[in-house]
Amino acid sequence: MLNISNNKLNTKVDLSSYKSVQKVFHKNHFKYFNRFLKAFAVVVLIVMFLPWTQNINSRGSVTTLTPDQRPQTIQSRIPGRIESWHVREGDFVKKGDTILFISEVKNEYFDPNLVSRTGQQIKAKEASVNSYGFKVNALNNQIGALSRERRLKLEQAQNKLLQAGYKVQSDSIDLEAVKIDLAIAERQIGAIQKLYDEDLKSLTELEEKRSKFQEKQSKLVSQKNKYLASQNEVLNAKIELNRIGQEYIDKISKAQSDKFTAQSSGFDAEAQVTKLESDFTSYEMRNDLYYITAPQNGYINKAIIGGIGETFKEGQSLVGIMPSDYDLAVETFVNPIDLPLIHLNEKVRVQFDGWPAIIFSGWPNVSYGTYGAKVVAIENFISSNGKFRILLAPDETDHEWPEAIRVGSGAQTIALLEDVPIWFELWRNLNGFPPDYYQPEDASKNKKDK
Repeated sequence: MLNISNNKLNTKVDLSSYKSVQKVFHKNHFKYFNRFLKAFAVVVLIVMFLPWTQNINSRGSVTTLTPDQRPQTIQSRIPGRIESWHVREGDFVKKGDTILFISEVKNEYFDPNLVSRTGQQIKAKEASVNSYGFKVNALNNQIGALSRERRLKLEQAQNKLLQAGYKVQSDSIDLEAVKIDLAIAERQIGAIQKLYDEDLKSLTELEEKRSKFQEKQSKLVSQKNKYLASQNEVLNAKIELNRIGQEYIDKISKAQSDKFTAQSSGFDAEAQVTKLESDFTSYEMRNDLYYITAPQNGYINKAIIGGIGETFKEGQSLVGIMPSDYDLAVETFVNPIDLPLIHLNEKVRVQFDGWPAIIFSGWPNVSYGTYGAKVVAIENFISSNGKFRILLAPDETDHEWPEAIRVGSGAQTIALLEDVPIWFELWRNLNGFPPDYYQPEDASKNKKDK
């Protein structure tokens, strides 16, 4: 009955005689509805004053607590060629187990006897070092012998010089004696000449004196020659002394030069021995690198380079491994505006993907399927996604995390902040205000102490 026409049906027909109309249009139909509105208003008012835990929701993923427990790849420190595999994908390996064997691709390492031949070179060079040492000792002995010989030769030359000096003194004395004899003979001739002139002496005696005088003159000349000869001997002795000193200086200097040359060659041989020993150690270690081994206990995830005969460069990833022993953690990301609200040891609730959960973010005590966690690390630099990374560890005071969780699975995190009334939380969200900024009690106490 739309009452479109001007003829109103309710004025012509009595509707109150119908049962349906009697049930709807009775006098008390507004009374129950008003009671319902009042009860609903009271309930809403009570709910508005119930406590609500402020929180920060974010998405994350399961990871490990320390970097060495996370999935990693195994690389080779040398380039090579894959020869054989000793594991399959999914196999469990212990630390030190061989994963694959590789061979060389550089021609300088192709010799299979490279290590032994390098050892032979080391022995030869060590023998060369010993030979140079023996040569140095022989030259030291030679230098010592030359020094002793020089000392004796110099002593001999000094003696000859002394002898020549003494001979010069003797000849000078003899020369003076001859001069005296000549003067005496000259006086005697003069005396005999006077006596001869006075006929006191004969001519024979005069001529005899003259003959002796001539002999004395001749002896004087001879003595002068001897004196000059002895002086020449002194000069010759000095020259010989100087020659001996210079000769042995040359000999000793040559021996010392040979000694230093031998020492230099010995040092060079020692340096070559050291280099060969370093090469020998490097070759031995390189032989050990042909076997790629597991760095820790874990499971082989994937062979990145799998073909036999494939070559690779040094540092290239060969196979992925997941450690078997690890401590689970969750990494999550929060917005920069929420970062000041996160602190170390902050309580966080975590819901893992694949585990059913009924979550009341404002009432974590009644949530089902969430697990306790705490903040153990806060990144100080923003990530590439524009958020800050937070690392969460299991809370020891809460339920243990499920054992079937795998690294890399997703997680939903709820960081718990202050408890406020529901009306305040609604008012804050309507106005777009951030959660209340607060400091943990420990931090506030430290600030007061400072």
